Amino acid sequence: MTDIRSKAKLADLPFDRRTLMLGTTAGLTAVAAGGLTALAPSSASAAPQINKPAPDFTAVDSNGKTQSLADLRGKVVALEWTNHDCPYVRKHYNTGNMQALQRQAADAGIVWLSVISSPPGEQGNVTPEKANELTQTRKAAPTAVLLDPKGQMGRAYDARTTPHMFLINAEGTLVYMGGIDSIPSTRADDLEKATPYFRDAMAAVAKGEPVKNAVTRPYGCSVKYTTS
Repeated sequence: MTDIRSKAKLADLPFDRRTLMLGTTAGLTAVAAGGLTALAPSSASAAPQINKPAPDFTAVDSNGKTQSLADLRGKVVALEWTNHDCPYVRKHYNTGNMQALQRQAADAGIVWLSVISSPPGEQGNVTPEKANELTQTRKAAPTAVLLDPKGQMGRAYDARTTPHMFLINAEGTLVYMGGIDSIPSTRADDLEKATPYFRDAMAAVAKGEPVKNAVTRPYGCSVKYTTS
């Protein structure tokens, strides 16, 4: 097989029977224990679109507060789909990369919402108390952690992987969606070599400039949506 940067290298996957999702604008490729599997793209009409109004959402956070996009109008909003058991997520938290991005967002006045769409019984699902514990022990700095066990918010944004990143400007327009960076691996030393797509997107929006790479390929573990 080729290296994971072009397709996938099974030896790079440090977990058994987990799925790495490599998203593209035309569709997705799933890398599972059995090899490469092509996935059909989601409906174009249902998927969010760059430079169009971001899908509205209302969700309860880990402190019991209701958060909605409508209430955040006038603020830049960053969305981070997350799963604390995913090795791709762990790479960014264990190295402090995600926390650094969250603090950069806060310094720029950006609202950062971490979103957990895993249903009960699936990898990544947590109680509100566990979500707050993870924030504390990892020294994370999101504005809030949204709990989306029914997957309504995740499906509205067509969130495919953890992490999967979205950025909404102060007018409520979606200006970025895709990967946190350019190298889909679990290796910490790849961070310095990767193009930091999401950091660059936040910097551009903070300066009032257009996002150069507005749509990129997300990578990570597949979001485990409820089937009920």
